[in-house]
Amino acid sequence: MAVILEARGLRHHYSGDVVALDGLDLTVETGQRLAILGPNGAGKTTLLLHLNGTLKPQAGQVLLDGRAMRHGRADLNAWRRRVGLVLQEPDDQLFAVTVFEDVSFGPLNLGLGEDEARQRVTEALDSLRIAHLADRPTHMLSFGQKKRVAIAGAVAMRPDVLLLDEPSAGLDAMGIAHLLAALETLRAKGTTLVFTTHDVDLAWQWADQVALFHQGRVVGQGLAAEILGDSQALAPVHLQVPLALAVGLRARALGVLAADAPLPRRRSEAAALLEKWGQNNDG
Repeated sequence: MAVILEARGLRHHYSGDVVALDGLDLTVETGQRLAILGPNGAGKTTLLLHLNGTLKPQAGQVLLDGRAMRHGRADLNAWRRRVGLVLQEPDDQLFAVTVFEDVSFGPLNLGLGEDEARQRVTEALDSLRIAHLADRPTHMLSFGQKKRVAIAGAVAMRPDVLLLDEPSAGLDAMGIAHLLAALETLRAKGTTLVFTTHDVDLAWQWADQVALFHQGRVVGQGLAAEILGDSQALAPVHLQVPLALAVGLRARALGVLAADAPLPRRRSEAAALLEKWGQNNDG
């Protein structure tokens, strides 16, 4: 599969000689959903800020379709049209008076006509289930609503790659479900998705690939089942095998789940497998 976005040997130190990225390498394949997992301070957010050009590498480079990023004004504007970023704190991105105006800013800044921009905004608001908030002042929104508005603004831009920093933080279960549905719609239209998270269950439920961060480096990257099913690889980053995956792997080992059958991705699917397991044992 083709690589759309790549980091090679990225290094970044903050003041006080705090190492955020230490020769980091990462590849993002076209059309994939990549989850970046690691403890606080591992460098996940710093990486995203490099991938969309907000931070300039102190060493190494970022490439889009094999071409290295340049940091001139026109180059960065063109880059950010293709690589969008949604920050963890929505207040860092919302600035317009109303929700509709805020989500409109990006499409209008692309030079789109008013009708096309309005259509994109309407679709983005609908996909995040926040159309009813269109005329609401942004300062009167809850944290979860602000989060979905920030994501809607990125969705309306229709980037080739969308980077999301802890997208599920602050959202309830229904909000997360709506978010994933909206992002899946975006992916179906060709957008590659990269998201950071502490939630191994979310990563297993939704990611195609996973990258593990530790001390400013990627210490493992590959298919979600291979990385998240390896307890030894997860231990240094203080993570455990997702519950649904653990149940599925155990069921396979015991012959309850066929070797070629898909592993459960959600806890509900794991619960159904456990119920089947129990029924077989009772029989």
